Amino acid sequence: MLDFSRFRVLTFDCYGTLIDWETGILSALRPVLAGHVKEIPDDELLRLYAELEAEAEAGEYFSYREVLQDVVKGFGQRLGFSPSSSEISSLPDSIGRWQPFPDTITALRRLQSKFRLGIISNIDDDIFADTSRLLEVKFDVITTAQQARAYKPSLKIFALAENKLAVPREQWLHIGQSIYHDVIPAKSLGISTAWINRPSPRLGAGAAKAASAEPDLELPNLKALADLAI
Repeated sequence: MLDFSRFRVLTFDCYGTLIDWETGILSALRPVLAGHVKEIPDDELLRLYAELEAEAEAGEYFSYREVLQDVVKGFGQRLGFSPSSSEISSLPDSIGRWQPFPDTITALRRLQSKFRLGIISNIDDDIFADTSRLLEVKFDVITTAQQARAYKPSLKIFALAENKLAVPREQWLHIGQSIYHDVIPAKSLGISTAWINRPSPRLGAGAAKAASAEPDLELPNLKALADLAI
């Protein structure tokens, strides 16, 4: 069990940890796919999404809006159809409407009474600005892929966050839903990690690339985190 008394700052992945990105992804992609292919099970759709997103983020940096446009194009290439321009833009255009998990806002407010809070997210600044209004909490530090010109699990985004936070790594806990994007890179830097293993049609990975690592703490939701930390 982690000793929360040693932490001064908690950083969070946003989409998948604070925001229900699987519901958002499925809700955006289902109408696109419905006009072209037979229905795909949720777990398979999320697996394919994770694969296509990781491919789009692995090379030269492009904005997350462009990454998600490439994801929709990738679905077309894999499944044998040509998405329209409106279908290509529908996934990134939907992100600002994706909703927080039911426990997110209350947990963040509780945690903010004791810790500095930060965001480390594979997102564009303008898209997160829309999301931040839904989260209803002011974060002390926000670090995005756009600012770092790199996507997690790249260490560049964690290095940028560390410069902003200006705390020793032993006083920093990083919290995320993705082993691949969050637990593995944070642990490699000696940062403590909490894995929020929320329920998903695709167990253990959700809409992220499957990976294996041992977090310092595994919890089912943010309420459980706040109950331990406060």
